[in-house]
Amino acid sequence: MPTLHSVLVPSADTASRRLIVVLHGLGDSLRGWEWLPDELRLPWLNTLLVNAPDDYHGGFSWYDLYGDPGVGIRRSRALIHDLLDNTRASGFPSDQTVLLGFSQGCVMTLDAGLRYGESLAGLVGISGYVFDQEALVKELKPHARAVPILVTHGTRDPLLDIAPSREQIGFLQQAGLNVTWREYPKEHTVDFSRELPDLRQFLNACLSGKAGNSTAPVGRTSD
Repeated sequence: MPTLHSVLVPSADTASRRLIVVLHGLGDSLRGWEWLPDELRLPWLNTLLVNAPDDYHGGFSWYDLYGDPGVGIRRSRALIHDLLDNTRASGFPSDQTVLLGFSQGCVMTLDAGLRYGESLAGLVGISGYVFDQEALVKELKPHARAVPILVTHGTRDPLLDIAPSREQIGFLQQAGLNVTWREYPKEHTVDFSRELPDLRQFLNACLSGKAGNSTAPVGRTSD
């Protein structure tokens, strides 16, 4: 099985083992997220930017949009698990590692992160959805319900309608997962003015061992 190409952006604090692993969206690459460390302004946070395994119109993809997505999702899940194993072996403990993904990367973050054999510090899904939510809940690792999760979406997203994603996250919350849901008046992108501060606050909380309320309901940020 191939390995995923990745680039580590080290933190200013050379002693820190805290890490965020970033999975891009369809047709993008790790280069599309090189802005993130500077914008987060967290000097203790190492950042691992990752390319998806398949070529797609000058970028990369995690799975096939037009065939059976399950085939590619399961393959990419195994690759992400191997990547997380390798980061742990190289000195980044799982309980100090957050997995973040955008769009297809959000799908993979939830799919792989909640099935990973070690407990991660947190999961962040941006502008994506949940693939086969019933199977995911059945296959959760025992520690998965304790992992803090932040999922965000745009009310004006023209590519992935918010309504199905909202329902899927509600399903995960009803299954007892520790999911915080946030909506923003944005399109299929990252909202720097509102979303990034929420992300920064989430990372500060889960990487210092202060996770959010596991019973937090689906919430909305008004337009």
